[in-house]
Parts: sequence; structure tokens; C-alpha cells
Amino acid sequence: MITSMIITVLGLCLFEIIASIDNAVINAEVLGTMGKKGRRWFLLYGFFFAVFVVRGLLPWVIIWATVPSLGPIGAFTATFSNDPSIHSAIEAASPILLIGGGVFLIFLFFHWLFLETKNIGLRHEHFFQKNGAWFFAIVSIILAVIVWYALKINPMMAFSAIIGSTAFFITHGFKENAEKGEQALLSKDNKMSDVSKILYLEIIDMTFSIDGVLGAFAFTLSIPLILIGNGLGAFVLRKLTISNIERIKKYAFLKNGAMYSVFVLGIIMLADSFGLEIPSFVSPIVTFVIIGFFLYKSIKNNKIQLYVH
Repeated sequence: MITSMIITVLGLCLFEIIASIDNAVINAEVLGTMGKKGRRWFLLYGFFFAVFVVRGLLPWVIIWATVPSLGPIGAFTATFSNDPSIHSAIEAASPILLIGGGVFLIFLFFHWLFLETKNIGLRHEHFFQKNGAWFFAIVSIILAVIVWYALKINPMMAFSAIIGSTAFFITHGFKENAEKGEQALLSKDNKMSDVSKILYLEIIDMTFSIDGVLGAFAFTLSIPLILIGNGLGAFVLRKLTISNIERIKKYAFLKNGAMYSVFVLGIIMLADSFGLEIPSFVSPIVTFVIIGFFLYKSIKNNKIQLYVH
């Protein structure tokens, strides 16, 4: 039990770090325009907001919305409860949560694969990037198939799948605007105070944190474990953002590893929602293996680049 919890927390921590690298890199550039006091505030007070308000509140709200009968307190403490009826309620409602999260993550992966600029880590990525126009057709077909089969089990599962796709497109729009806003912060003409920049970065972080929070449900439905794992990941990432982000940027394929992890976690969530029982250790182990593989490719690529130059 303890071993399983430790593996889950470590998996959540790693996934949070890798999935948020892009945002951390831009944050580091913005922090470079701020004073030492502003950077310290971002690490301390910003960390409290990012972990307890965003990564703590969001999964709690999701569980509460999925199983409203638990109430706000029950949604948080359900993990520690010995009441069989509470565990039965969560078990019965989990497919509704998992299918929505799974659709979101799969859409996120295909958007990266088809439309986003990337370092080509595997050969097929170049082919998909050249055929980006197919993204909307592919995800539409995937959603139609998922909804069709979900309707045969539970109409609420089908509705959750649609909510998952809707959430993806809404957050994607916010992300695009957030990225443009962050770039504006780097402008020499920008006159914003350090406090204003920190507040803006926290709002952006809230938008980008949704990926990590939804992906966390592929690891566990336990809010305390999600809070610990994502919290550790957020803390490590903020330390790297301030002190050593340049070293992280040298590992060219870490983003690829994050997105393939997202895809596999999405598949696991969909499989679970349709009744295929996946052991709890599978998600963290798969995450370690995928990210480890792309870390190895990044190190190998760095050696090749060093040799060439």
C-alpha cells in the first residue's frame, strides 16, 4: 500500500514537471525582467497559490461535481473514509470523470502531434506535422466513436466525453492568448510592476495546470495524493524556473516525452471508464519509461551536437 502510494506520488511529480516545461521556460524569461524580491515572491507566495488554490481546489471541485452526493467535505475526505457506500459512490461515478479526462488528454496529444511546432523525436512526427489539416477530422471521428459506445453504457458518460472535448477547445483558446500575453511581458516597452507580472503569471499557470490535474486522475482518484504529487512537481519546477531552466531547455525531446505520456494516460483513462481494470502502478511506471526514453534521446542528441560543433 505504502509502496504503491510512493510510486503514484513520484509519477504525479514527474508528470507535473515534464508537462509544464514549456510554460516554465517562458515564465523564466519573464522572471528575468523582474527584481530579486519579485522572483522570491513568485517562488514562495506564488507556489502556495499554484499548489493549494489551483492544484488542490480543481481536483476537489471535479470530484465533487462528479459525485455531488458526497458534498464538499466528503469529496476531499473520501480517500480516508472506511464507509463502503462512499467508495461505491466514487467507483460508480468514476467512469464519468475518467472518460471526460481521457478525451481531453487524447485531444491534447493529437493537437501537439498535428499542429504544434516541435523537435522531431520520432520519424512519424514529421509526417503528421505535414498533414496538420487532418487534426480536426481525426479528433471529430474519435469523439464520435467514443460517444457512440458510451451511449450504450451510460448517457452521462457520453455527455462527459463531450464536456472533455469542449474543455480542451476552451482551454486551448485561453492558452494561445496566455502565450501571446507572456510574450508581451518580455517587451522592452512593458511598464508592468513585478507584482502585476506575478499575478499575470499565476493566472497563466492556472490555465496551463488543467492538463496536469486531469492527467493526475489517470494515476489516482485520491485528492490528497494528487495534491502531494502535483505540489512537489510544482515546487521542483519553480525552483528550476528560477535557478536552472537553461539546463532543462537543453533536453530537446522532453516535451515529446510529456505528450506521449499524455496520450497513454488518456488511453488508460478511457479503458478504465469502459470497465477495463488497469492496475494503479501502470500509469506511473509508463510515465517513467516514456520520459526516461526521451530523456535518453535528448542526452544522445546533445552528445551528437557537441561532437558536430
